[in-house]
Amino acid sequence: MDDSKVVGGKVKKPGKRGRKPAKIDLKAKLERSRQSARECRARKKLRYQYLEELVSSRERAICALREELEMICSNQLWTENPAKPQELRPVAHHGLGLNTFQHQRD
Repeated sequence: MDDSKVVGGKVKKPGKRGRKPAKIDLKAKLERSRQSARECRARKKLRYQYLEELVSSRERAICALREELEMICSNQLWTENPAKPQELRPVAHHGLGLNTFQHQRD
């Protein structure tokens, strides 16, 4: 009798374990690799386009909100301190890039 064993109803033959290498044509393998690389680059390009659009839309939203905040701050200062224009000086808010006016105190 040969060295084969019956395990779980299946006949196993001795030898290397795992998957046996299939005889694949080298040109076909290289072509699949090239195609996979092309598809990967296309996905990467689309992902970067999406991210760039997302960043630009967020930047536009930030600018609009800054303008709105600047308008609200300037309107609030005018209603609280209806001073003469020469008594108001511009104040830069740290990190916000806003230019509002504050009443000068001497």
